[in-house]
Amino acid sequence: MAPLPKKKYPKARQGKRRSHLAKTPAAFIECSRCHSPKLPHQVCPSCGTYDGREVIEIKSPKKKRK
Repeated sequence: MAPLPKKKYPKARQGKRRSHLAKTPAAFIECSRCHSPKLPHQVCPSCGTYDGREVIEIKSPKKKRK
């Protein structure tokens, strides 16, 4: 049989050991052209610009037929 711990470790000690594993929210910045939130160093998904110039062309959504 394998050796077992003699005492139960407290949950506070476990929390101190895992203190660096906390999740942080994504850092959003405001697009300089359309002012919508976007990830830093990424092309804006709503207007398609990066660093003040248009990189990709965003197509307008098609209207649904009734």
